[in-house]
Amino acid sequence: MRALNKAYRFYIGSFSGFSREVWVLALVTFVNRAGTMVVPFLSLYLTKDMGLGLEQVGWVMSSFGAGSVVGSWLGGKLSDKLGFYDVMIGALLTSGVAFILLQYIQGFWPFCIGIFVLMLLSDAFRPAMFVAIRAYAGPESRTRAVTLIRLAINLGFSMGPAVGGLIIAGLGYIGLFWVDGLTCLIAMGMMLYGLPRAQAQKDNAATRSTAQRSPYRDGPYLFFLLITVLICVPFLQYFSTIPLFYHEVYGLDEFNIGLLLGMNGLLIFLIEMPLITYSEDKGYDRMRILVVSVAFIGLSFVMLNLFPHIAFLWIGMLFMTVGEMLNFPFMNRFAYDRAEQGKPGAYMALFTISWSVAHIIGHTLGLNLVVYYGFATTWTIFIGMLLMAMGMLVLLKKMVWKDQRAPVRHERASEQDAH
Repeated sequence: MRALNKAYRFYIGSFSGFSREVWVLALVTFVNRAGTMVVPFLSLYLTKDMGLGLEQVGWVMSSFGAGSVVGSWLGGKLSDKLGFYDVMIGALLTSGVAFILLQYIQGFWPFCIGIFVLMLLSDAFRPAMFVAIRAYAGPESRTRAVTLIRLAINLGFSMGPAVGGLIIAGLGYIGLFWVDGLTCLIAMGMMLYGLPRAQAQKDNAATRSTAQRSPYRDGPYLFFLLITVLICVPFLQYFSTIPLFYHEVYGLDEFNIGLLLGMNGLLIFLIEMPLITYSEDKGYDRMRILVVSVAFIGLSFVMLNLFPHIAFLWIGMLFMTVGEMLNFPFMNRFAYDRAEQGKPGAYMALFTISWSVAHIIGHTLGLNLVVYYGFATTWTIFIGMLLMAMGMLVLLKKMVWKDQRAPVRHERASEQDAH
């Protein structure tokens, strides 16, 4: 009983120490993501209601990804010029209106343009959110703050499709566009009420960086973004090719596939925050944690390849979830640390874009590899990709160390010249 009591106190304590503003951001994110119901049903809407073919659906999804990339870049740039608050409010307002208007767009190419504009407006929110966390969470709690936002996103995404299915049954697909749009506007109202603009602008000004280094000239950071893509492409298979593998190879139905994927969300909700808190309290080397996390994700693919028994699907999902929990908060933290050297909006925009790029190429790459080479070869290729990412993380640690030493050498050389 004492051990359970201690574990409970540690779990509750892992959520303490956040400012009120961070909790408001988490709540706004939860409402915004819970309302994102059109996206999971987009392919069904395009084929059933609009009568588009699969090739046309592919182009629509490409427009979706392209809008996400441009929106992330624009959101970061505007965050550095206008501040995170105005960008977040503007993104919620315009994307809310765009969601409602999207239902009235008919025709293949007009819909491609519409979805591109929608994602441009919607994903401008993401880098601004990262900059806001940087303003409201100190260095000692920044990794946990990112974890809290991830929990809000996961909870929102897990609720959204379930509620969306009920809305489709009652109101049809048109109801989704209205609910998506209205929840964006509700999230905007919550932010206006919970984070007054005048105070937010003061907070943004107080934490604005005076460093001028461009992320495009930050070699270690660009190398880090490449590693991010290499990790995210295999990870995203758990939302495209791996459910297909569960069904075609093991004969699992939608319910059992949902249970496997649901375990991921449940474990993240129960374990991620205390796991990150424990890792931070112990002072473990963050780069070493990243290497271990990628190893866990790689082991999940090994389970799929080497152990042809349904029980190992659960073990594989466990490995992947542990890898995900250790990886993404600390990847975010690395991006935050590098952002101290320049404009944070530009840095966090590139980090967001790396995810968008992984989405654009990851699902298509995985599905094509399965079609031409089969599941076993596909998993082997992704294991190789993750091993490459592990090696690159070790190299990145050396690059960061050299980059940190460079100013010291420059100062010493300047002192010698002065003498």
